[in-house]
Amino acid sequence: MKRILRAGILVACLFLLNTFRSSAQQKAGQIFESWKEGQLDIHHINTGRGNATFFILPDGTTLLIDAGELDLTDPRTQGPRNTTAKPDSTRHAGEWIARYITKATRFRSADQAIDYAVITHFHDDHMGMPSAVSKKSANGKYVLTGITEIGDWLPIRTIIDRGWPDYAYPRAMNDKLMQNYRAFLDWQVKNKGMKVEKSKPGSNDQLKLTRNPGKYAGLFEIRNVAANGEIWTGTGTITRQHFPELKTLSPQLYPHENMCSVAMKISYGKFDYFSGGDIPGVLQPGVPAWHDVETPVAKAVGPVEVHILDHHGNRDSQNDFLLQALRPRVLVIPVWSSDHPGHDVLDRIYSQRIYSGDRDVFATDMLQPNKLVIGEMLDRLKSDKGHIVVSVEPGGDRYFVYVLDDENESQRIKSVHGPYESR
Repeated sequence: MKRILRAGILVACLFLLNTFRSSAQQKAGQIFESWKEGQLDIHHINTGRGNATFFILPDGTTLLIDAGELDLTDPRTQGPRNTTAKPDSTRHAGEWIARYITKATRFRSADQAIDYAVITHFHDDHMGMPSAVSKKSANGKYVLTGITEIGDWLPIRTIIDRGWPDYAYPRAMNDKLMQNYRAFLDWQVKNKGMKVEKSKPGSNDQLKLTRNPGKYAGLFEIRNVAANGEIWTGTGTITRQHFPELKTLSPQLYPHENMCSVAMKISYGKFDYFSGGDIPGVLQPGVPAWHDVETPVAKAVGPVEVHILDHHGNRDSQNDFLLQALRPRVLVIPVWSSDHPGHDVLDRIYSQRIYSGDRDVFATDMLQPNKLVIGEMLDRLKSDKGHIVVSVEPGGDRYFVYVLDDENESQRIKSVHGPYESR
């Protein structure tokens, strides 16, 4: 009887292993398969209108970092300097993101609520800009753009940002973008039970697994690294304030919005992923040294497997120290403008002098003007167009990168990269 039982257990284990392997090693031309228990899937969604990264954590908990939508009435948005809407312009970015998430979470069709949404900072390409063509919410209290449109399609249980509840650092924020966002939060809190929290740098329990946390105890962690210039030291939950006190600065020298971005490190076993919002690291002429936020952040973060470029790879980002400290094997460039990335940024990324070893770089939608300016270095990209999905195997020892078609909603796989071994 014991022998039969052991054989049955072995067969079951082999079946589960083969089932996972078949999903992990999907092929180009196939439709990307749904998440399975134990995987960490990271979807860099390309709408052509800003950042949106959707995570399905090992127990099925979901997390959305940013949900950008540019001002659709701005001539630049429709001009050759910007990427076009993906899949097309028949819907706005918030709706496309919500539809993508619905498809990616079809494994839990009875409950497709987003457990956590994080807004790294208050810029349109990370949260959505109201415009004359934005639709009104059904309640009439706010318009639908970026995160507010997603929240109209899918319930969001908790939103975390850098400013709640007063939105007053480094100065009061009351432009139309923030007025709309705060109207959305107020209504959702009062009528839908949404929770809103301020990011807590240093914390590793503000964002946690909600469905089966015990199963992954000691194996999975989301660490809040920075917000508003308060930066984790890498020890316990201790932080230090990187920015000077505001009372010592004239208002024109206050930290700017990108500098205040929420930065996070997501760890699963040996696998690590870093997201820094739009933090800068390359000093512009005449600015003080504390404008470099990447260096103190990188000291705390250390080596990672995957890094989504800070500030879309703009020229003030990805300094030498950050790249030396993170040493990413895979880098993702979220592109919506012809200056993403800067030529010198790409030069640093590929430089073997800064850190040795292989690295694979993927871009969501590289524009032809950028190809003309940067030239052959962009030929080294593993992919220059599509949704980019990092799929981490249970336990975090190995991961793949899938590039999905962004011309339609099929989620058809265009190319497969890996397996990569976590360090």
